[in-house]
Amino acid sequence: MSVNNLKKQLFGTNGVRGVIGESMTPELVMKIGLSLGAMRKGTIAVGMDTRTSGPALISALKSGLLSSGCNVVDVGILPTPALQYIVKNHYDAGAMITASHNPPEYNGVKIIDADGTEMDDEETIKLENILFSKSFEIKDWENVGSEIFAYEMINEYTDGIISKFTPVSKEMTIAVDPGSGPACLTTAKILSKLGCRVHTINGICDGTFPGRLPEPSLEGLKGLAELVVSTNAEFGVAHDGDADRAVFIDDTGNYLEENEEFALMQRYLCKNTKEGVVVTPVSTSNIVEEIACQTNCRVVYTKVGSIYVARKMLELEAKGENVLFGGEGNGGLIFPKHQYCRDGGMSAAAMLALISEEGKKLSELRKELPERYMLRDKIYAENPAQIISNIRTKLTDENLDLTDGIRINREDKWALLRPSGTEPFMRLFVEAKNKELAESFRDEIKRQI
Repeated sequence: MSVNNLKKQLFGTNGVRGVIGESMTPELVMKIGLSLGAMRKGTIAVGMDTRTSGPALISALKSGLLSSGCNVVDVGILPTPALQYIVKNHYDAGAMITASHNPPEYNGVKIIDADGTEMDDEETIKLENILFSKSFEIKDWENVGSEIFAYEMINEYTDGIISKFTPVSKEMTIAVDPGSGPACLTTAKILSKLGCRVHTINGICDGTFPGRLPEPSLEGLKGLAELVVSTNAEFGVAHDGDADRAVFIDDTGNYLEENEEFALMQRYLCKNTKEGVVVTPVSTSNIVEEIACQTNCRVVYTKVGSIYVARKMLELEAKGENVLFGGEGNGGLIFPKHQYCRDGGMSAAAMLALISEEGKKLSELRKELPERYMLRDKIYAENPAQIISNIRTKLTDENLDLTDGIRINREDKWALLRPSGTEPFMRLFVEAKNKELAESFRDEIKRQI
């Protein structure tokens, strides 16, 4: 069977993750290091988020890489996009110890290729095959790799973002919630250098995440919302556990839904440009189509997952397309003039530029967007793929998109049903022009299931 017909067994959409001491162990991470070293010879950069298990796992990762003969550059605690930026500019590959938005008891590994993007499915399957077959090689004493530490390289990432923008002409107040993750070292610094007065909450690196969990939620961001209002800030920005995503609180203390975030940034980046392309998964709000019509750009859709968005953007650029923007409706924005990966720090700086140039409050700008209401559900089942296949046969008269699972498109609404890549459930997205239409459509889909 060819690699193209195989599926990943260990790695999910964004790396491999598990509970420490159970499915995620130093032994597994060492073998991942050995396997990566068998595939990517040369110098590998490694980093980690702030989780308490990070030092143990990064030591195991480096042990595997060094034993395989690779040289290792340890860049310390930093956001995942910072490691991607560093790898893209200097090294043969990278590996990040992180579980992103998962709770503190989790940790994991993301593999970065030389172009700064996460390793694609085909190469990841090759890595898994090496790992499962133990076909890696442990070098003798004369051929093991060497290690250096370069914690200062995080500055190259922050400087790279700052260089893309002009500092604001009038000081603006911004509230920042890094969530005790690696963005503690980057986002406030970026915004300060761009002329802002910055207030922080959960701004000290702490892998126990005492203030809130790594996943930004409405409940967890109450403190940030209060900080925005009490300091009269223009907006608040919060990050997940490895800061590849950013979510926002507007000037009134209200949460900016991530699809609104995507749409505002799309409009900002696409207006006053020649015809171009925006890339996003099939799970993103239909607002993107209306913004595309307003700004002379077209939307190209992918499977759910930032890796698929980034690869499609690179593919289109190689064909000569003017790729303007990309990302997901979950706070994961991709700015191709910066790098082809989700970047929370870049998103914070871009939102500052947007607010400064528009001359309006964020609460005012969001009101200019078309009205949409989205529901998200999890539906647990033993065989999600079979259920989706059965529904597809029932809906042959519908306008279907089979890019990822099954998306049912109707004139005023749509629904997406897709299997989770890692757990026995299906994700259901439903969007309509109001709550009543969305709930009615959701109930119709559930009856089909």
